[in-house]
Amino acid sequence: MQLKFGTTIISAIGLTFLVACNSGNQATSPATSAASTPAETKPSIAASPAASPATNAKTGETHTHGGQGGQVVESGPYHLELVTAKEATTTHIDFFLQKGDNHEPIPNAKVTAQVQLPDGSQKSLLMKYDAGDKHYTAILPSANSGEYKVAILTDINGEKVNARYSFKQ
Repeated sequence: MQLKFGTTIISAIGLTFLVACNSGNQATSPATSAASTPAETKPSIAASPAASPATNAKTGETHTHGGQGGQVVESGPYHLELVTAKEATTTHIDFFLQKGDNHEPIPNAKVTAQVQLPDGSQKSLLMKYDAGDKHYTAILPSANSGEYKVAILTDINGEKVNARYSFKQ
């Protein structure tokens, strides 16, 4: 009898601990932890048609925004969106880096795309800012069929904000 009671108490404490850990309440705020370690999240929506809702990966909040039709990651105050287009022998990569509820473009970041090709080889592409279209762009010298995995590494005035994507062609 005493063994069953002890097991029940331990199970209840363990369950309470798991629920508390899973509730999303953290001792440190995302704003303070973002400066010390890179934020790395997965896309919150696989594709984001224009004016569709997006979910913030950290807070779970949903809001509507004018997307570009690509894969979206919301990381803290940042909106990161990847759009790819297959061309004859290359793949055109567009990356929208924006901040705030108004999605103001961030033109002065250092952005690198690290791409794993379907054959397993990797390419690192420095993305250039296109002031006219207000986004970063690069050309991947591959249009092979298969799954591509992309890590976008951004440095915004010393703050690292990273995102991971994948796409098939």
